[in-house]
Amino acid sequence: MTVTSANGSRPTSASSGLLWRLTIASRPVSWVNTAYPFAAAWLVSSGMPAGPDLLLLILGTVYFLVPYNLAMYGINDVFDYASDVANPRKGGAEGALLPPETHRSVLLAVAITNLPFLIAMMVLARELAIVTVMIAVFFVVAYSAPPFRWKEVPLLDSITSAMHFVMPAVVGLAAAGAPFSGVAIGVLLAFTAWAMASHAFGAVQDILPDRQGGLASIATVIGARGTVWCAALLWLVSAGIMVLLGWPVALAAAVPLLYVANAAPHWRVSDASSGETNRAWRRFLWLNYLSGFLVTMLLIAVAMGWG
Repeated sequence: MTVTSANGSRPTSASSGLLWRLTIASRPVSWVNTAYPFAAAWLVSSGMPAGPDLLLLILGTVYFLVPYNLAMYGINDVFDYASDVANPRKGGAEGALLPPETHRSVLLAVAITNLPFLIAMMVLARELAIVTVMIAVFFVVAYSAPPFRWKEVPLLDSITSAMHFVMPAVVGLAAAGAPFSGVAIGVLLAFTAWAMASHAFGAVQDILPDRQGGLASIATVIGARGTVWCAALLWLVSAGIMVLLGWPVALAAAVPLLYVANAAPHWRVSDASSGETNRAWRRFLWLNYLSGFLVTMLLIAVAMGWG
């Protein structure tokens, strides 16, 4: 059996076609956004481990790199199909368009790729790390899947989405056995504000297709302009928290300001023109790499005794 590739240029086998859909569904461009917080939190708080802890660090990093993202985005794409059909940006790097006949296979692939890692991590991890992993997975499922569908509860959608990225860092700290110091909690709060802002801003571009598909979000309720301003405020809150944490963490306050500048051209966006924010969202995806580089350089400098 063969199927036609997404661009219709050549036939592929059904199995390779499904693999391609799974890859697109997992959003490869965003893989690092969840693996990085886990590994960075562990290494910055406790350094390079040895023995079973090293294996746990490797397993956790790989898990949060690919299987976790397949679960997060794959489940979302399955249960959002009705609205995704009407969304012109779906079907590529910004989200897969999964036909109904693939939904069972996608959910099965999520289970097959996630369960072995979760079982192994629970065998190797400390009790607190096990609890935090379970909470992280719960947020992933609760965001998209019924009966929760928290992505359709305005404000809770942004909070839950933020946890998708913050919880890997929490798991990293717990798995390393590191203390949740005042600075660590402050950084996690700043990260949460940044992630909530990012979700809210990303929801603006989907206002029209979400309304057409009968979906609610923070953006469909507040409106395009209000949501852009809300996102900017949250990015500023993130920067402010890092300033309050003092030197050298305060240097990282410059990072959220980059996102404010990215959103600035859309201060006056309307619901009717909300799709135009997709240009800023595409810049956002690549801005994450620049931000990651800047934060990494800061972490290296601190590790070498600077500041």
